[in-house]
Amino acid sequence: MELSRIIEKANLGIPEDRILYGEPMGKYTSFKIGGPAECLIKIKSTEELKKVLELASKNNIPITVIGNGSNVLVLDEGISGITLMIKIEGVSFQTLDDEKFIVKVGAGEKIAKVGRMFLNNSFTGFEEISGIPGSMGGAVRMNAGAHGREMKDIVKKVTCMDYDGNEKIFSNQDMKFEYRRSILKEEKYIVTEVEIELEKGNSEEIKAKMDEYAKFRKEKQPLEYPSAGSTFKRGEDFITAKLIDEAGLKGYSVGDAQVSDKHAGFVINKGNATAKDVLELVNKVKEEVYKKFQKKIELEVEIIGK
Repeated sequence: MELSRIIEKANLGIPEDRILYGEPMGKYTSFKIGGPAECLIKIKSTEELKKVLELASKNNIPITVIGNGSNVLVLDEGISGITLMIKIEGVSFQTLDDEKFIVKVGAGEKIAKVGRMFLNNSFTGFEEISGIPGSMGGAVRMNAGAHGREMKDIVKKVTCMDYDGNEKIFSNQDMKFEYRRSILKEEKYIVTEVEIELEKGNSEEIKAKMDEYAKFRKEKQPLEYPSAGSTFKRGEDFITAKLIDEAGLKGYSVGDAQVSDKHAGFVINKGNATAKDVLELVNKVKEEVYKKFQKKIELEVEIIGK
């Protein structure tokens, strides 16, 4: 049976305007690149998520999950099956003592919005992370970080759902956080809520820090062009962007995909780049860096699609 018929017959209780067929994924990724999703469903609650996962499991429909689309490259051929965009929101606070707070945040909440909320409540410990594009769920899954702080430093618990619709709670230790990875990179779980611990701080100092990090990003990163953020992982004993620069690849292009001449660690979309352009460019960068320095560099960006 056709996918649209299976979904319509299931009566999921999700409004029609959140179930889209043949939707171009370039509309939903920070790279502005990506072919059509066979079916894109925007999920706003754990109940909706459970229903869709149970339907997919019963009918052997492949599932792809994206958050805010900020650290992904969707292939030009698009995505088969159901693509879930997690939009589960909500923020609640619990006081531990006069100085410490537990904050529960929906996986679909955008990091920038959460950062502003913490500033307004004078909660410190999130300033370094607050400028990262993306959602809380995606940030936890890849242990996102900046300026010496990562999600692992503040996460207490992560509530997830497996692909059969069962809930599971991971402690910080269970998450097995490493540089730009967690257990969720290997195990099939979808983040629904993140619990973090923060401290009471001085709002002026928090704002000063956030402004400083925002200024750094604006000066050092090519924010004026679509990208998926930092394209390559940092090496264990080298700075990847430095090697790319020293290999003479700053500004190198394939089609409209270009190694940024502002920051060599970023591949940008100059206008009409395709995923094919990006992958060709990335492979060229990997080859040249290995040829010149005998160093293997790895993608930080996740590739999604057929």
